[in-house]
Amino acid sequence: MALINENYFKLKAGYLFPEIGRRVREYSEANPGKKIIRMGIGDVTQPLVSSVIKAFHQGVDEMAKAETFKGYGPEQGYAFLREAIADNDYKSRGVDISADDIFISDGSKCDTGNIQEIFGFKNKIAIGDPVYPVYADTTVMSGKTGKCGENGYFEGIIYMPCNEQNNFVPELPKERADLIFLCFPNNPTGATATKAELQKWVDYALKNKCIIFYDAAYEAYITDDSIPHSIYEIKDAKEVAIEFRSFSKTAGFTGTRCAFTVVPNELMAYDEKGVAHAVKPLWMRRQTTKFNGVSYPVQKAAAAIYTPEGKKETKEVIAYYLKNASIMKEKLSAAGFTVFGGVNAPYVWIKTKNNMSSWDFFDKLLKEAGVVGTPGSGFGPSGEGYFRFSAFADRENVLEAMDNIQKLFA
Repeated sequence: MALINENYFKLKAGYLFPEIGRRVREYSEANPGKKIIRMGIGDVTQPLVSSVIKAFHQGVDEMAKAETFKGYGPEQGYAFLREAIADNDYKSRGVDISADDIFISDGSKCDTGNIQEIFGFKNKIAIGDPVYPVYADTTVMSGKTGKCGENGYFEGIIYMPCNEQNNFVPELPKERADLIFLCFPNNPTGATATKAELQKWVDYALKNKCIIFYDAAYEAYITDDSIPHSIYEIKDAKEVAIEFRSFSKTAGFTGTRCAFTVVPNELMAYDEKGVAHAVKPLWMRRQTTKFNGVSYPVQKAAAAIYTPEGKKETKEVIAYYLKNASIMKEKLSAAGFTVFGGVNAPYVWIKTKNNMSSWDFFDKLLKEAGVVGTPGSGFGPSGEGYFRFSAFADRENVLEAMDNIQKLFA
């Protein structure tokens, strides 16, 4: 008989964002005609910039001619895009990452979920709490955990609470970890980590021979020059870290799908005899076996954001979303909420009022203000009593949503 992966039964009934969609859909169907402003799921609203669209069209036109048609591309990604990334995202910051260290993919969500495939089942996984749900869920799916306890924690995962006391930056785990997920600027809290804080993590990883999975999907929103954009700005990080980047929030590619992962030559992992092995060839083997690469027109469009025109246009869109975050931070603070994030990040993280649960607060906003956000508990038990707003909305909707919330809690 065919057996299923019973680890899926350990998960909650549904992934966080489809559950939000279900509640919104049911409310909308029961209240036709009522406007709902969506500021929950981190999907962008501004269109692709003109330089990207132009390059996209050029790529599509090339596919229509025999002499420029592209079939299967290199699984690691076309050299023109990988070289542009290496030059603009790393070497321009004094970081020695080569094009050969970069793997183009169809999304950081996929990469952060798939990366554990190349590591053994005996590894202990550490994640922040709250944090992007994919880290915990894919760890459970892979069979590395026990059941979920009444406290919301899965047996076998090392949880690192992120709270007001530590400025939402996790402290080093007391229990030794083998694989560590870090996300900065953080989703959902909007927190950032300093070079000194990241150096502690790199030193910990060096001492314990563990590996950091560094999710930097929102690095383009950092405006403070003292905040590192990459884990590789930290001394010796290439020996202990894999970095994930995305074009989704940087350049509006949520619907076209393009991202990349960096695996340096220096990164090693160990077999059970303690013999060191390079990690990059294993990721290359995984990708060449299970992935045929991102389409040529998409990669050509992604490369356009590194042109002078593309850089200018992309920065303007990022500034638009950061202004949204600033408006939300100001308006929510004026409404009496304790507010975090909204600076160097496209997310605003607030405490609910009157000790209201995250999901009760969600329902109240939806039904009484017509505004959708994301319950903090969906990002982990330590997120209970908090709520996330996304800045990826139209300005008009942001202003209307904030006005509705201010009136609701006046």
